[in-house]
Amino acid sequence: MSRALRAAADATRPPALALLALVPALTLAPPALAQSGAAQTAGGGPEEIIVTATRVPRPITAIPNTVRVLDAETVRSQLAISSNILDGLSQIVPSFSPTRQKLSGFGESFRGRSPLYLVDGVPQSNPLRDDSRDGFTIDPIVVERVEVLYGANAIQGLGATGGIVNFVTRKPPKGGGWQGLVQGRLTAANEFQDDGWGTKASAFIGRSWDRWDATIAASHETRGLFHDGEGRAIGVDTIQGDLMDSRSWNLFAKLGFVPAEGQRIQLMANAFTLEGDGDYVEVPGNRLTGLPTSSREGASPGETPTNDVRTASVDYTNDGLLGGTLSAQAFWQDYEGTFGGGIFEDFQDPRIAPVGTLFDQSANNSEKYGFKTTWVRDNVLPGLQVALGLDHLRDKTFQALIQTDRLWVPETTYRNWAPFLQLEQALFDERLRLAGGVRHEFATLEVGDYRTIFGYGDNPVRGGEPEFEETLWNIGAVFELVDGVQLYGSYAEGFTMPDVGRVLRAVRTPGASIDSFLNVAPVVADNLELGVELRRGPLTASAAWFKSESDFGQVLVLNADGIFNVNRQATEIDGIELALRWDVNDIFAVGGNYALLDGRFDSDGDGAIDRDLDGANIGPDRLNLYVEADPLPNLTTRVQAATYLSREFDGGDPRNDFDGFTLVDLYAGYTADAGSLDGVRFELGVQNLLDRQYITYYSQTNRPTDNTAFFAGQGRTYTLTVTAGF
Repeated sequence: MSRALRAAADATRPPALALLALVPALTLAPPALAQSGAAQTAGGGPEEIIVTATRVPRPITAIPNTVRVLDAETVRSQLAISSNILDGLSQIVPSFSPTRQKLSGFGESFRGRSPLYLVDGVPQSNPLRDDSRDGFTIDPIVVERVEVLYGANAIQGLGATGGIVNFVTRKPPKGGGWQGLVQGRLTAANEFQDDGWGTKASAFIGRSWDRWDATIAASHETRGLFHDGEGRAIGVDTIQGDLMDSRSWNLFAKLGFVPAEGQRIQLMANAFTLEGDGDYVEVPGNRLTGLPTSSREGASPGETPTNDVRTASVDYTNDGLLGGTLSAQAFWQDYEGTFGGGIFEDFQDPRIAPVGTLFDQSANNSEKYGFKTTWVRDNVLPGLQVALGLDHLRDKTFQALIQTDRLWVPETTYRNWAPFLQLEQALFDERLRLAGGVRHEFATLEVGDYRTIFGYGDNPVRGGEPEFEETLWNIGAVFELVDGVQLYGSYAEGFTMPDVGRVLRAVRTPGASIDSFLNVAPVVADNLELGVELRRGPLTASAAWFKSESDFGQVLVLNADGIFNVNRQATEIDGIELALRWDVNDIFAVGGNYALLDGRFDSDGDGAIDRDLDGANIGPDRLNLYVEADPLPNLTTRVQAATYLSREFDGGDPRNDFDGFTLVDLYAGYTADAGSLDGVRFELGVQNLLDRQYITYYSQTNRPTDNTAFFAGQGRTYTLTVTAGF
């Protein structure tokens, strides 16, 4: 990877401290901080990095919020270390909390709030009953790059109170003939245990014709048990679902057609399934002695935890409509997430079986469809860009108890219409860019009459159709103080629904009415951000400060039955993010980034912020460092270290305090000439190079008396990847 390309992949690009913004933020293109645009064109000049997650494709240097773009080389190298793309994302974006290394991402957050995951702009998150599996809806072989917009915003609609993660899929190759790649991957634990092997086979092929282009990808992966730094099998999460002892497959297709000059129609379809094998059960650990949960051979009753996702979209662009460019997308997704089961107290019903004997398990279902439209015109007045559009979303969600055919969460339908207007004015030869806009949300939540399950009181609840309207604003500015120094500031508002499913299933008041049930009111998060970026020769540095507030947010609180409920409380989160990269010479570079997060909430509803958010709601402070070197013409290497700093939670259970730890990873990639092939690349990734024994952040900071969920993290793990292009 060239020095310039690495700089583009790894530097964080907050544009800078300039303008604090006033005005409630919005939806369409709130400024988004970026990453350094240091990539080079074939002719040696700087290549402009374009961000598409802002709805109006914008140069990264024109976005007044923090934005990070992980290019193809960065995605590939991180996936060579861990096949979980969220592990790589967490390495590059320190404001992401550490991953749990499980199928469930419950407790994982971005700047202390929930991110909105997208695939080519199609929403993957399920906020009405957030089961925290939205990071596993597509195989990374399909992903070409990842765009990360920090902070609350409404540019993509519902869900982005912490930010946006947009997985951009592969584009078709240019030029005639078929082009593609085949890839094989082998993963082994440190001691090469028989039960710890994993394999993956992937293929991608594409071709462009005169007016047509097509891409197809397929993959299949099997995962064995993970082992900790002491060689012990890590405990399998048989309830929430696990990545280990599982298999997944993915089929992806994209077809493009140019009906006339300046127009394009694109169809995308993706089918993804990740399913547990169910060959192991957990062996409880001991928190008092520090013994982590382990696994042994065995079978759990019921169906194995599974993610089953089908996604389709149609995109149309026309760059000659009324003097501007129209972009329109229609999308559909069908999602089912099955959880493991048990004889849980909440699931018992003496009308079905004697109390203490009834086994059940749940499946979360969400079907969503909608459309997004954007029309943009430049130079309506000199330097003025106008963007306007209309979005629609319909999301129908329910959670069923599949062994007894009961509804744990009633069928809930969310309908939303949202028009928006966004303006951007360039001044002083584009050294100053001012942006602002407004989005208005018309939302309806429809719930029919239902009864809670027996374990929640068997209470009748009157349905209803509460309506919500929110006007969301954004304002921001980017100012290039001198060449290579940019300042930026922005204010934006994000909008989402609380985890309605958790609220509705836990109604304890007989005869309660949805129309007057305040807890289903939406969450609006305000995000204020200031930053500065320096790019001078081989040095790239950036600093950003943010503050995120919600007067009526949501905090996840563990109840006596071991299940998290939603409490609606005011929350405040602020933080600092720093990044530095120095390209010492053409073959050697060093860098790092740091995130400090502080989150508090109103624990007693008296209007005063008085208690720290716990580990289920915010990640630790974190320092990431890396060294890169290209010692030989076709050899690329990287060593990266992530230090998670210890944390105590004011007002919380001291048993949930976090000890902190440091993990080191190694990557090496070599491209060999291969005759008629476009080259064969051999990549070795070593995760947890020093074989550190540690307990994961989530396990340290939650469930202090639960010995079945005291999970260690992965020990040293080797991954060998071979990729051949043609």
